[in-house]
Amino acid sequence: MSMLQFFIAVDVTVVNIALPSIGADFDVDGHALTWVVVGYTVAGGGLLMLGGRLGDLLGRRRVLLLGTGLFGAASLLAGLASTFALLVVARLLQGAGEAIALPAAMATIVLMFPEGPRRSRALSVWAAVASCGLVLGFVLSGIITAHLGWRWIFLVSVPFVLIVLLAAVFLVERDRPAAKDAPQLDLPGALLLTACPLLFIFGVVEAGEPGTPAWVVLGAPAGSVAAGAGFVRVETRSCNPLLPLRFFANRTRVAANLATMLLSQALSTSFLLFTFYLQDRLGIGPLGAGLTMLPLAVSLIIFSMLVPRLLGRWGTRACVLAGIGFTAAAMAAIAAIAALRAGGMTMIPPMLLIAAGMGFGIVGLQYLAVSGVTEDDAGTASGVQRAADQLGGAAGVAVCVGIGFAPSLHSFDPFLVATLLAVMGLVTGAVVAWRMPAPAPTADLQEQAG
Repeated sequence: MSMLQFFIAVDVTVVNIALPSIGADFDVDGHALTWVVVGYTVAGGGLLMLGGRLGDLLGRRRVLLLGTGLFGAASLLAGLASTFALLVVARLLQGAGEAIALPAAMATIVLMFPEGPRRSRALSVWAAVASCGLVLGFVLSGIITAHLGWRWIFLVSVPFVLIVLLAAVFLVERDRPAAKDAPQLDLPGALLLTACPLLFIFGVVEAGEPGTPAWVVLGAPAGSVAAGAGFVRVETRSCNPLLPLRFFANRTRVAANLATMLLSQALSTSFLLFTFYLQDRLGIGPLGAGLTMLPLAVSLIIFSMLVPRLLGRWGTRACVLAGIGFTAAAMAAIAAIAALRAGGMTMIPPMLLIAAGMGFGIVGLQYLAVSGVTEDDAGTASGVQRAADQLGGAAGVAVCVGIGFAPSLHSFDPFLVATLLAVMGLVTGAVVAWRMPAPAPTADLQEQAG
């Protein structure tokens, strides 16, 4: 499960440093290249709820194999793409494969370990692997692009996906026989849930481009709101809703997922700001930029493995607030370094703060987001948590980076604008986490702390 998580996380960020090479090969500009990054995350985040529901209805093992196979096939297609349009389609399919596979993988882990120290340790490993995959995507992208070419950033994952498929066949417990009267999937709800963030991000990205028609700038967000309202209406009338409204009865889970979105928007923004500063402002090459981010990857492992013990000592709320605070401090440091035009090594302290923010914040929020799940709703809860994480990151990139680096704001420092927007989201996330009805540390977590 962690190997699958690692390579899916790698594919979220691995294209960033390779984008100039992709653009040169296909002769496309930076605006078009945005969809190589955003298309993957939006497709994945928008379809995650469908993936989680598929796991609950059809069986986690079946859905895991289906999603993993689709992700591997799409990775092969991306590496062999002969046109830019085909590459974007492959990235969308990769996101769909992730959306199907990841909730089943996370639900398998959640149900494998009971609530308490074993589950918190398992989720910390899961979070550490995901975090390292996100950051090592930058490192691998620099090394592979410099020595093998950008196509290998996709092809390198194919043999490992095959290993995951074989391991899942032999190691994951077989599903129960599917019921003959199994309810149908809520496909209208899935389409509306995917269209809502896709239209929103499309509008934000296009708004920053000179000459974009006003009807696009205004119509896309309006369509996003309409899709969101339509989704709520469909869910209230569906016999088998994609996201049962009773899910929102658990205030802790709802608040945890909202705080996840707000934290993830800042974390994803910081990754691109690191890359832009090192490559565009300082002129460091892909390999050097990737290697400069190694301290972030190493410290992520340390913090993610440390946090489970602190969950028992501090409580989940305190860990989440600490993670948000570390992330806000990192964003302030990025803005100050960019204003001073300091050297690349000065980015290491904010990288360490980002690692602490991910380790404390994401692990604590993941634990809260799946608290109290059962066999029937583990996939749904996992899908919601992953969707909140991924869509929050995609929205953060579109809003913070898109607005910060928009040509219309060229008189302002883009790093300052982007970090200010991210910090505003973090302040909101801190308020949500503070008011979250988080339970006190359980006896099991206190035992782990000891």
